Parts: sequence; structure tokens; C-alpha cells
Amino acid sequence: MSWSIISADEVTPQPWRNGGGQTRELLAWPHSNDWVLRVSVADIEASGPFSKFEGVDRWFAVLQGEGVRLYEYELRVGDELLHFDGALAPDCELIGGTTRDFNLMHRRGRGVMKVQPAAHAVIAQAHWVGLFSAKGGLLEHGARAMPLRPMSLAWCETPAAQSCVFSGEGAAWWMSWSDEA
Repeated sequence: MSWSIISADEVTPQPWRNGGGQTRELLAWPHSNDWVLRVSVADIEASGPFSKFEGVDRWFAVLQGEGVRLYEYELRVGDELLHFDGALAPDCELIGGTTRDFNLMHRRGRGVMKVQPAAHAVIAQAHWVGLFSAKGGLLEHGARAMPLRPMSLAWCETPAAQSCVFSGEGAAWWMSWSDEA
């Protein structure tokens, strides 16, 4: 029931094969070679198509920069997460230069992933609970308080069914995964 925390600045960026950016993988759970969910922060440096991920649901948000165009959407800092089928591999057009972005991927058919803004408290009742914060803040789970640095992911496997509250500025999302359909 202990929480793990990692910040994007602790992770060495990995360049994309297409040369259009780099990714900092914060978590591939439960195993890096056979993940059910994957959380990363990416720097998009050039317009181009997203990688194709068959059987994967994706959530995407702009954290820094002028924004991007995906499909018919213009996404900018502060917009809601965009949820889409990872197999579609949309073209991504930078609006005004490099962006830093949040990415969550979940393998369809392997449990249920729920994502919601961290503006509201949640009860930790899933097998896996996580929180990503763009600007940092304070995560409280029951009587425990944990400070988060900017661009951080906190997660807990089989957390105690207690209230989780986040206090902070900027974009932040609760993520919960359950193996029940």
C-alpha cells in the first residue's frame, strides 16, 4: 500500500524513431515489456504522425507550449484530455513550436481504466491508483501527505480504500485501474 513517486526530470529522455521528439516514460505497469498501462511525458519537436498502438486507448493533453492539432481539434495548455483509439495514429501538427505533453495508454480488454480531473477527491478503491500533476502540489491519502514536484506521477497498488485529495495548480488527473470489467 505504499506510494511511489517519479518526476519527469528524473527520467532520461528517449528519442523517437521518427526523430520528431522524445519521451520520458514515467511508468509501464505492471512490466515494461508487457504493460497494461503506460504513463509518459513527451516533447514533440516536429509535426508528424503519432505511433500506431493497436488495441490501446490513449489519453493526451498539452502541458507546455503553444499546442497541437490532432484530428479536427486544437489542443492547448488547460484543455481537457483527449481520449482516442491508439490504432488511428493521427497526424500531429505543432501550432507554434515544441510542446510538452501528457500521455496515458491502456491496453483494451485488460481491465478498466478510469481517468478524471484531480479537482475532486476520489476514494482509492481500484487495484491501481495514480495521480499525474503538471505543476506539482500535495497528495493526501488518508492521513498521509506526499509533496509532488512538477511533472510528477504518484501511484499505489492496492491502496487502502480511503479518500485521496490533491491540492495544487495546473493540470492534474486521477487514474484508476481495476482488473474487473
